[in-house]
Order: sequence, then structure tokens, then C-alpha cells
Amino acid sequence: MNTKKEQWNQFIKENKGSFPQSWQWGQLQESMDRKIWRIETEGLKGLIIKHDLPLKKNYLYCPYGPVGKGDFKEFLEEINKIAKQEKSIFFKIEPNFTNYKLQITNYKFIKSAKEIQPSRSIVLDINQSEEDLLKQMHQKTRYNIKLAQKKGIEIRQSNNPEALNAFVGLLGQTAKRDDFYLHPKEYYQKVLDILGKETVKLFLAEYQNKTVAAILVYFFGETAVYAHGASDHDHRRLMAPYLLQWHAILEAKKKGLKYYDFWGIDEDKWPGVTRFKKGFNGQEVNYSGAFNLIYRSTWHTLYNLARKIL
Repeated sequence: MNTKKEQWNQFIKENKGSFPQSWQWGQLQESMDRKIWRIETEGLKGLIIKHDLPLKKNYLYCPYGPVGKGDFKEFLEEINKIAKQEKSIFFKIEPNFTNYKLQITNYKFIKSAKEIQPSRSIVLDINQSEEDLLKQMHQKTRYNIKLAQKKGIEIRQSNNPEALNAFVGLLGQTAKRDDFYLHPKEYYQKVLDILGKETVKLFLAEYQNKTVAAILVYFFGETAVYAHGASDHDHRRLMAPYLLQWHAILEAKKKGLKYYDFWGIDEDKWPGVTRFKKGFNGQEVNYSGAFNLIYRSTWHTLYNLARKIL
């Protein structure tokens, strides 16, 4: 008999949900001392996460959900009960299916400028031959993959502490260089421990026994998701990140997955990263974005003002 975890994940996968709605993602949030609820209504499931704010305030959040084809009204009624119980300021939702946009606007949700998950991404259909995948890439991307191979870059996969230390070290360099948010090392350790080797893999590119680039990739349902990456700027001419991505794509193909998601693009915020991802010639996907259902309007206004100041 399937466990609750297995039943939940099977439903999320069958309805093309992403890893932020997986059972393990809820466990990860709990390990970070966040309260969670797994809401199940007729035809819908959704992981809800409580995010604490200063002054003992909070909001509820549903990442890339809910998943399924049920009645959104019934689902929302369950959220409203939780919000009342927890005295939440608002409920933030980021659907990964555009068909929920119309339903959301019928329930007094307002569009939010604050997005937690990316609303634009590049998704590559990997259900084709290696030759065809290489052929459709931008010429420079294909060239850089081959260049990295000629330079002697070696790729290995490891979730052990030594590999994590190398990854986190590179992340620190990359965060300063590209100005992006960096989780503490403990977060990545929990990701590896809780999601496990089958769901998340850490790939490292090495040159002369030194790690020069690394990526963290989630494998869930039909899709592999490249969520975090880092590289050594001093070794940029080796083009290791290109070979890393190619290796992860091939690993996803071996596991029988259909898609490789490059997880977030933005020409204004990350022009170089966006060009890099587009070079693999995937299809741009646009989600609905973030929406807030406000329960306490005064506190919501203060929350937005604080965000702008801080």
C-alpha cells in the first residue's frame, strides 16, 4: 500500500506539478522551522507554507500550485480557514498553470510585484536524440561544450560534504559577482539530505583536480530543473558551465525525463545568465506570476512599504 508521501507525489507528478509542490519540499520547509499544510480538496492538492514576518506577523504561500483540476473555490475556503487561525496578512499564490489566472482574479486576488519563484523560464524538450539537441543549440553554445571537453574538463556527481563545500565556496564568489541572493550552507545541506540523491543531484566540473563550476539540479516528474549554479571567474575561458549543463541534460535523458528547465530568465536583472540559458534553444515559458489575497489591508500596505525601504 502506498504511503501518504507516495500518494501525494504520484498525484503531483501525474498532474505535471513541479518539485516545490512535492512532499519532500514540505519536509524541507519544516526543517527550516516553517509551518506547513498539505491541502487536499476534490481534484486539487497544494502545499501551503507559512512565512513569518517581523512583529509576529506572517503570510501564507503556495509555490507553483495548487496542482490538479478541481474547484478552486473549495481549495481557497480551506486556505481562508488557516489564514484566520494564523492571523495571516495575506495569501500569496504563484500558479504554474496559466488557466488559474482567470479563477484568481474572480476571488479578489491582486497582482504582486514580489515573485518568489520565476515567472519566466527556458524549458528544453529533451525527448529527442543527442545529435538533434546539439544541432538546434546556438552555434556558440555547441562550440563551448566541445571546447570544455577539449580543455580536459571532467564532470562528476557527488552529494558528499566535500562536494557541498566546493559548491558553496563557488556560490559565494558568484553571488558577489552577479549580485544575487545566497542561502546559507545549512540550507543546501538540508536540500541534499531531505530531498535525497534521486531527487537532487550536485554536479561538479573539475580542471586539474580543482572544482571550477557546479550546479544543483532537481529531478521530479517529467522535468529536471537547474536551480542553482556557480563558477570560478578565473577559469571562465574553460567554458565549464556549458559542459555541466550538457552533462545534466544527458543525465535527465537517462532517467527518462522529458524536459530540462533552466529555471528563470530576466534580461534586465541577469543579462549574461539569460543569454547563456537561451543558447540551449529551449522554449520560453511564461507563468501567471504572483498574486496576493489580502486579509489585513493596513498590514499589507506596511509590508509593501518595508520591502521598498529595505
